[in-house]
Formats: sequence, structure tokens, C-alpha cells
Amino acid sequence: MSLKMRTSYKTLYLTFILSSICIFLYQYHMAIPRMISLQQQSINDVITTSSSTSTTTTTTNLPPTDKSGNNKTTQSSTDLLSSNQFSSSNNLTKQSFTSKHSHKASPTSTSTPVTPQHNPSNNHSPILKTNSVKSFTSSINPNLPPIYIITPTYRRPEQLAELTRLGYTLKHVPNIFWLVVEDAVETTQLVTKLLLKLNIPFAHLLAPMPEKYRKNKVKPRGVSNRNRALEWIRANATEGVLYFADDDNTYDVEIFDEMRYTKKVSMWPVGLITKYGVSTPIVKNGTIAGFYDGWNGGRKYPVDMASFSVSVRFLHSRPNASMPYKPGYEEDGFLKSLSPLKLTEIELLASNCTEILVWHTQSKKNPNAMPLDTAKYNSTNLIQLRQIIV
Repeated sequence: MSLKMRTSYKTLYLTFILSSICIFLYQYHMAIPRMISLQQQSINDVITTSSSTSTTTTTTNLPPTDKSGNNKTTQSSTDLLSSNQFSSSNNLTKQSFTSKHSHKASPTSTSTPVTPQHNPSNNHSPILKTNSVKSFTSSINPNLPPIYIITPTYRRPEQLAELTRLGYTLKHVPNIFWLVVEDAVETTQLVTKLLLKLNIPFAHLLAPMPEKYRKNKVKPRGVSNRNRALEWIRANATEGVLYFADDDNTYDVEIFDEMRYTKKVSMWPVGLITKYGVSTPIVKNGTIAGFYDGWNGGRKYPVDMASFSVSVRFLHSRPNASMPYKPGYEEDGFLKSLSPLKLTEIELLASNCTEILVWHTQSKKNPNAMPLDTAKYNSTNLIQLRQIIV
């Protein structure tokens, strides 16, 4: 065989080899997306299976317990408590949850909480809860005392707007627990939905105003709510501070950092109060010399509800402390119920009461919305929006 022919065969052989390699690489390249797709599908199947298994294991459903300790028959699967366990103690609900500042909740722990059956004879029945199984008090940072925010609220056109504004302020504050207490006989589902969306550790409670006060021209609004929250704190908290944060006020988050270390009672100025424009302790030489407020009314403590915080430990030392059903004297009555308390024991915050970190803002009062013509607007978005507006 001549040299020329051998060279030609070698060339054909090499061409065949290279062509085979190219075909192999092309087929491999085309197969990669399918391999990835199959792998991802397999992973998703595993996740789905794991999630399903986890849900099954974490939804150990317990029948509610009545005051006598007897288990009640569960009426339906929706009455079962999934990832939320309620135990009754002195007619108060102890709830389990995990602070969002300690660790991320598992996917199954964010299942929609179930509202217990409403008992008209028990206005203090618990309503909502939280999104995990660990106790807030066991998961808090020991170097960062918790703050228990008490917010009374009631159904009105501005309710959701004001709770939304306050909620997004509180999201900037670590180690807090929000006690939202409605003046109602059953919870507002839209409020519950908002609280879940905000993902702040919370309890959604009920405390209707006693009927005998509803007939009064000037009503002691918010008193039953705050007293209910005080009961909850006495039953569930041992450390930290409590603060009455109304939903219509405006707060600088700095005030929460300052109040956190209150030993007994701390105070600070509140802006936009009466004709004076501010309500504040009068400070002279570092101590309280009196109070500056547009309305004194013979009060020992002429201050605004948003102007003070109280240590939880100090509250426990005053078991009879509560808020009176006396319009205009709620703050004064509560602070006097903490006696003995000297003015020199009150801690002055906001740079010795020289700054305003809380404002008594008030939303414009809106009339209830006009009825919707459901026949005219049936099958439109207005039907759903009508459920939100008041």
C-alpha cells in the first residue's frame, strides 16, 4: 500500500473518531437539561413528602380543656389546635410561640390558627395565637428584656389602617410581644389576618366593655382591654416591661429601646396633647417637680396613656394594680394602684424628658361607608372590598 493511501486511511479514521466525539458531546449537552429537570422533580417530591410527614407529626391535636380540667369533645377537625397548644390556668390562656428574633419558624408552624368556639358567658376567652411551639419567655434574649405592647382596639373605619401603621413600626423593635385586645364578643378576622401577616409574636384577645358602661355618655373606652392584658401578663410573663400603645399614636422606635430597662416606672413627654401641645413631667435638677398637662382634673399623675411604662416584675409586686372605669382618670388610677411609688423612683427617659418620641396623633374620624349595591356590582372586586371597609 502506497504512502499516499495510508495517509488517506488515517485521515478517514481520525475524521470518524472526531465525528463520534462530537456526536457524543452533542447528545450529552442535550441531555443535561432533562437530567436537571428530573433531579429537581425528585428533590421537590422529597420536600413535598417531608412537608407532608412534618405536618402529620406536628398537628398532634388536643381537645380543648375546660376550667374543671375535663377534655371537651372536638366538634370538627377545624376546631383542633395545630402547632398551637392552649392550657387553662386561672381562666387565663398560656400560649406557646417563638420570637421571630430567635429563629425562623418551620413551614408547618405557620399554619392558620384556629379560633376556639366562642363562649358568650366567658368574655375573656382566648382567640388567637402565634406561629410556633416554643415559649416566648424561654426564647427571648436574656440580655434584651422583652416589651409587652398592649393595644386596645375596636371595630371602626380607621381600625385596620391604624393597626397596620403601628404594626410596621413594631416590626423594627426586637424582643416584643404584642397583645391586641378587641372590645368585641368575637374577633375581627381582618385583624387576625393582619397580625399573621406582620409576623410579630402576638396574642389576639377579647375584652368587651361591660354593658353598664356602654350606656354612659362618656365611655371608659379601652379599660376592659387593658385590664385583660394585665391579667395575661400576670399569668404568662415574669420579666420585661409593659407599655400601653394605643393604635392611633405615632412612635419613634427609640422610645422602645429606652423603656426596655425600666426598673419600676419610667416616664417621658408625649406631643400633640391638649392646648399645651405636650404632656410631660416637669424636671428640675434631674427629678420630677410636677407635671405639665392641659388638663389636671385633680389627678396625682396628670399624664397621657402613652407616656409611661411599667416593669413586669414591679407589676407582680402590686397584685391589685388595675385600671379604673373612670373616663379621664384611667392613667391616674392605674399609677396610683401601683402605690407605694415615690416620684423619685420614676425614671425619666427621652434625654431627661427633653425630647418628644411619642405623639398623640389622631386619625380623622370617618363615617361608615354607604351600603353597596350588590345587585349592580355582583361579580366585581367591590364585593370583596366591601368586606374590608366599615
